Amino acid sequence: MKKTIFILSVIFSMIFTKSLIAQGTIVDVAIGNKNFSTLVTALKSADLVGALQGNGPFTVFAPTNDAFAKIDSETLNSLLEEKNQKILSNILTYHVISGKLAASDVVAALKKGNGSVELTALNGQIITVMQKEGKIWLIDSKGNYSEISATDVMGSNGVIHVIDTVVMPK
Repeated sequence: MKKTIFILSVIFSMIFTKSLIAQGTIVDVAIGNKNFSTLVTALKSADLVGALQGNGPFTVFAPTNDAFAKIDSETLNSLLEEKNQKILSNILTYHVISGKLAASDVVAALKKGNGSVELTALNGQIITVMQKEGKIWLIDSKGNYSEISATDVMGSNGVIHVIDTVVMPK
């Protein structure tokens, strides 16, 4: 009886562990969340899905549908056109950092940097992370702020931090 219970315990723990590991890439996580449908559409338009399904690891500051809604619809629709793929790719890769930075890593870097830290995005430009009024913010190259509203959405190849505004590169 003890042997049977032990075997069942091992099997259940393996199934549970596998389900935690099998969550998919950060793209899979985004596809599975209806609040990222605009982001997923943009990633497809910019032909970045394959790159972000790679080994990584990546840290993605992911704008929600509401964040994209702050961009006027004519501009957003224009960005999704094939002729603007390079511009859209530049914007989206500004939201991605090479390496996996969990919220605890960001907080540690902020403490070390006296409340501010500069990160280099995949497009080669700098994005600033800043702590202000008890919240964590991204500051883009134009001085616009985006609040990090949720953290540590884990994927097999990185982590997503949810932001409330699309950040814009130069």
